[in-house]
Amino acid sequence: METRKVQRLGPSTLAMTLPAEWAKEHGVDKGDEVSLRMGGKGTLTVLSESASTEESEAVIHADNLDASALERAIVAQYVLGRRIIHVESDGPLASDHINAVYKAETQLMGLGVIEETPESIAIRCSVDPEDFTLDNLMERLENTGSTMRGEAVKALAHGNTDLAQRALNRERQANKIFVLMLRLIFTAYQNPNLARAVGLEEGFPLIGYRSVAKNLELTADNAEDIAEIVMETEGHTLDIEQATMRRIREFTDQVDELTEMAVRAVVERDYDITVECRVLFNELSTNETEILDDLPEMDNEDLLRVREVLVSLQHTAEYAMRNAEIAANLALNEESEHVEIT
Repeated sequence: METRKVQRLGPSTLAMTLPAEWAKEHGVDKGDEVSLRMGGKGTLTVLSESASTEESEAVIHADNLDASALERAIVAQYVLGRRIIHVESDGPLASDHINAVYKAETQLMGLGVIEETPESIAIRCSVDPEDFTLDNLMERLENTGSTMRGEAVKALAHGNTDLAQRALNRERQANKIFVLMLRLIFTAYQNPNLARAVGLEEGFPLIGYRSVAKNLELTADNAEDIAEIVMETEGHTLDIEQATMRRIREFTDQVDELTEMAVRAVVERDYDITVECRVLFNELSTNETEILDDLPEMDNEDLLRVREVLVSLQHTAEYAMRNAEIAANLALNEESEHVEIT
């Protein structure tokens, strides 16, 4: 870490010099304006004008990449906050490369092709960080996962493949929201001025939000797993008594309550809600064990299906508890009736 001595220039003015290497790298010269961002814990961030105004671009050379690798590279550049992504080849782009570009476009929110030649394709992201807040996207992702879970379990209860397919179709929307959250998190990390644009007073919570986003994406995957069970099971339902199915649906309602509470705890920085999450999670673990213990003798394959459903729901509850733990850390980093920070 480099240190600088603060000097007094006038009765009420303090000043320090900028590192010459930093100024040269970012094109800062005498008379230029820089932006100052005051953060918590005594931090002050200096940003050059270019850091706030330039639109980042990237060029992906497709020649040495197969279609799958090219698609992943486009998604990665999107997540890293690039505004324009160029896909180029020394010769005409192969058909599978072109298909990979358009496949990536359908997966990513706000991405569209703006120019295409035989040797290159340019795609641009129209998403502005100020269009969304991380808290809002987090709530949308949790709600999408909860909706998928409800549809999948209801489909299982009634043997309804249309409802199960609806849940499966929502997975793409959940993934779009997840990747958009990653883009905003990376962008705000690279440019602290944007932290406020995405709804944060400072950049400190970003690492926690990254984990929350992933946990919510995994809960959507859990719901997808249940919908897949509906599609694959003979008769598209579990061979169990109605009373047991009712207990599974009640268990699902408790899981929904836990996932919603955990996200609310993150958004509101409320430690008391995380304590309630812990109590509910312990109840869920007991309920899962009781449902399994009360199952009558049945075919091994039917028993495996029931266990798979309950395991998916239990994993969702565990991801929710991870989010509650992140919420506790964020809440306890601020002064409250529980904590005094000196």
